[in-house]
Amino acid sequence: MTGIDGCLAEAMTIPGARGASLVDWTSGLALGEAGEGPGRDHESAAADAAELARLAFENSAFTAATARTGPVEDLIVTARGSYHLLRFVETEFDSSVCLYLWLDRGEANLAVALFRLKGLAERLVLA
Repeated sequence: MTGIDGCLAEAMTIPGARGASLVDWTSGLALGEAGEGPGRDHESAAADAAELARLAFENSAFTAATARTGPVEDLIVTARGSYHLLRFVETEFDSSVCLYLWLDRGEANLAVALFRLKGLAERLVLA
């Protein structure tokens, strides 16, 4: 089990990681951040990630939701030089947070990053 700062520090050890944050996708606020933000702005990146998360989470096309979890586990956005990963975090309360990881596409391995991000989300403790 790890807290926000430890989780984000570990996320930065993922090969190719440029920045990481924990985002409340209902408000668009970064609850914690590490490394760089795209465009050197974590707050704007958090707001953009939150918008993507809301669109995916509330989209009726993803109907495999269970009682405790939402319909989406991960979002992957591939850009020309980067990957942007969002992993929804299950919590005891309203589960409105996600881990956002920004990766350099030339240095990152997408499969490894997804696997590691999943493990981080499972060990994250929000108090």
